[in-house]
Amino acid sequence: MIKVFACIDGAAQTDAVCEYGIWAARRLGVTLEFLHVLDRHPETAPVSDFSGNLELGAQESLLAKLSDLDEQRSKLAQEHGRQILDAASQRARQAGLANVDTRQRHGSLVETALDVQPEARLYILGQHPPVEGNARTYLDLNGEKVVRTLQRPVLITTGAFREPESFMIAFDGSATGRKMVQTVAGSPLLTGLTCHIVMVADDTPKHQHDLGWACEAMGEAGFTVTGSLKQGDADAVLRDYLTENGIDLLVMGAYGHSRIRELIVGSTTTTLLRTSPVPALVMR
Repeated sequence: MIKVFACIDGAAQTDAVCEYGIWAARRLGVTLEFLHVLDRHPETAPVSDFSGNLELGAQESLLAKLSDLDEQRSKLAQEHGRQILDAASQRARQAGLANVDTRQRHGSLVETALDVQPEARLYILGQHPPVEGNARTYLDLNGEKVVRTLQRPVLITTGAFREPESFMIAFDGSATGRKMVQTVAGSPLLTGLTCHIVMVADDTPKHQHDLGWACEAMGEAGFTVTGSLKQGDADAVLRDYLTENGIDLLVMGAYGHSRIRELIVGSTTTTLLRTSPVPALVMR
């Protein structure tokens, strides 16, 4: 069974993830499954073990208490997760979705997402806000790992839910970019929305031809299309276009360059995920 997986954790973006999940499942006509992962972070766990400094009887007593405390924490975390899933499921059913599932797993989000990938058509995750006092741009590490690892589209939400009426495709003319356009054109997810296609490149006959192909492909699929060929820094140009044109959703490909090149000059995908003013749908 093909599903939309909405990954929720009770954090600030959970409401938006739920709403985008409902929106996507309705448009795709598939089951919506809310996924909650109990992820243990070694850096936040367990109180330090000073039991070696204690007498034998006191050591055994302390270890027993620590074990009981860990068990209680685990039970509370599971119960909290179940409550999050139940609330999300009820919300989706009240919105009119008939096919809604929930799933709770232990482990890491990336491993769990990989496990369910054969069932997935789309994943939805929330971008966590920056840590207070941290001025640099921020993308939750789990979100970036999921986007890098999975071979399915991933929608990263930002801010409150707003039903999309328009979207922008960041197009580069590559074979991967053309495949992305064809995938979007053939999917019901964005049908009926106004389409903008923006290519950041030199104004050459080849780039004009590539952009024309993309606009024609989307137009033949029934979309109202605006195409733009612009020059400048890709990250800034694309981000400005989103804001200036009131675009609701960014559509882009995932990591078109080698990992070594990304370490040296960065990645447009990563930068836009961190700084986009609107949700980003990352295609594979």
